[in-house]
Amino acid sequence: MKLSYAIGGLAGACALTLINQGVAQFDRKAPRLDLLGMNAVAKIFKNAKTAPPLVRTLFPVAVTGDLVSNSLYYALAGSHDKNTTLLKGLLLGLGAGIGAVSLPKAAGIDDSPTNYSDRTKLMTIAWYILGGLVTAATINAMEDKKLADKLSLAQ
Repeated sequence: MKLSYAIGGLAGACALTLINQGVAQFDRKAPRLDLLGMNAVAKIFKNAKTAPPLVRTLFPVAVTGDLVSNSLYYALAGSHDKNTTLLKGLLLGLGAGIGAVSLPKAAGIDDSPTNYSDRTKLMTIAWYILGGLVTAATINAMEDKKLADKLSLAQ
């Protein structure tokens, strides 16, 4: 994996996390992806038949897991072409958003953090799309910089 793809994926994952945490402070119907992650972590511990971490430790574990997994996922947007990278970022975000809305209940996880209302569902999908677009923009900017650096060295 190219470094620019990994950094782009991290930028997208951070954007997703920041907008989610920021809006949740002001809007009661905003998605709570952190709670979804905490529910998933608690379920993993329950299935492993071990004691789940205390609630105060669930949050950092869930957020760290989200950042790592979303970074790796969004890094898949990287491509040889700027438009393809942008399209892949958009589609990856759309897919992740739809998954965050539709898959938790099927996995036996409380889906209320992303399914509280139709508005919550739309915001969930929008946050993930935003993460994908930030990823694509970051990758494209880094690839442009590398090309500019190569051109300046060639002169």
